[in-house]
Amino acid sequence: MPGSTDTGRVDVVNRRVVRAEPPPSSSPAPETIHLTPWDLRLITIDYIQKGVLLPKPPSKHAAVVERLASSFARALGLFHPFAGRLAVDESAGDETITVSLRCTGEGAEFIHASAPGVTAADITGDLCIPRELVASLFPLNGLVSADAASPDGEPRRAPLLAAQVTELDDAVFVAASLNHAVGDGTTFWHFFNTWSDLCRSGPGATTEQPPPVLERWFLDTCPVPVPLKFAKLEDAIRRHDDENHHHQQQQAPLLQECFFHFSGESVKKLKARANAEVHSAIPGSATITISSLQAVLGHLWRSVCRARRLDPWQETTYVLLIGCRGRVKGIPAGSGYVGNAVVPCKVRSTAGEVMGKGLGWTAWQLNRAVASLDDEAALVRESLERWVSEPTTRLAYNTELLGAADVGTGSSPRFDVYGNDFGWGKPEAVRCGPGNKLDGKTTVFEGRGGGGAMALEVCLAADALARLVADDEFMHAVTKP
Repeated sequence: MPGSTDTGRVDVVNRRVVRAEPPPSSSPAPETIHLTPWDLRLITIDYIQKGVLLPKPPSKHAAVVERLASSFARALGLFHPFAGRLAVDESAGDETITVSLRCTGEGAEFIHASAPGVTAADITGDLCIPRELVASLFPLNGLVSADAASPDGEPRRAPLLAAQVTELDDAVFVAASLNHAVGDGTTFWHFFNTWSDLCRSGPGATTEQPPPVLERWFLDTCPVPVPLKFAKLEDAIRRHDDENHHHQQQQAPLLQECFFHFSGESVKKLKARANAEVHSAIPGSATITISSLQAVLGHLWRSVCRARRLDPWQETTYVLLIGCRGRVKGIPAGSGYVGNAVVPCKVRSTAGEVMGKGLGWTAWQLNRAVASLDDEAALVRESLERWVSEPTTRLAYNTELLGAADVGTGSSPRFDVYGNDFGWGKPEAVRCGPGNKLDGKTTVFEGRGGGGAMALEVCLAADALARLVADDEFMHAVTKP
């Protein structure tokens, strides 16, 4: 399978195809689901990869693995399009193609693996994440979403969804990889929460999660299916072995990730400080409220600028991924809508302003950007209309999303990570897979223990990350592991 790697300390015990229960033929959903512009622009992006570290189950591993596989099949029954594949239609003859989600019922992949000698502390014991070890806990590494697509009549390629259950000496790691063209972070955790609900409740039980809304949302002016201006899908993809991209990879800095936890009390202090600075420095700001997340990300942005040793005149951009469920008319609120409903919101400044004007000012820039999106949802519609006329699929390759002085944050502290009890205890930690790792990429999670706590997985050039860890101002807000 494309993207397979040497797993090193992790041995694959069993690999199987799991089909939806009940099978998709019993579902009223259409055979083909057309992808929206939001879906299609992510066709060249890596799979979403997240996983949780669970305590060691009291029962025998074989029984636990079968329980996980059975509940995975039942969750797949509710999200049955994920058991399908992407289909490419190149028959128009006008140098355009269309890509759709075909509900074929071919199944998702389920992997049972073992990591003898590996403990939970090997994964979570340090701030810095052991990259190779954590990567080996995830399936479908190295794939982009287009790797699940093939023209009709040709052999099907990678699955849209895969799960990997890895036995450690004293814990179990449960991970999933989801094709980014069929869902965003909200969809990913909706499926994962459903899976854990069904596993915990046992055979025949139902889930308390909202039912998935499988019908995609399109602008009234959008053609369906959306034509992409390429003769072949491969023309839209910049592969890792492309000459220019290979040269860029050779020049890229060595990246490393660290996982930082902010207690609820620490988050409250950052929020109070940010709001106090805004209200004292900005006239007429009494009605402005900096959120907890904006305060934490403002703290991160200032610290990363210092860690990178940026010159004061250098431009730096913070890219926030903002969810549109309930924000844009027509898209259902809540987690039910299955698909992509996220837009990038860019906040530009100079490193000198970010570092020199204080936490309140920096967090306020993020606050204003989010508020402008709420006030002008029409801008979202306009951007979609532009994309349909000039689709920029090729330019969305993940290594081009952030510049050398930029920071970007995905995911949300509102996603239910620590509620994923599969039947023998809640998660002890959460980690990301190797996909979509960029210099400046930050993934935000809810913090363990609740109470408003948050956690950040920060990916930076190794030398800058070392300086971030040694930055007293940044680390003062971080809870020791």
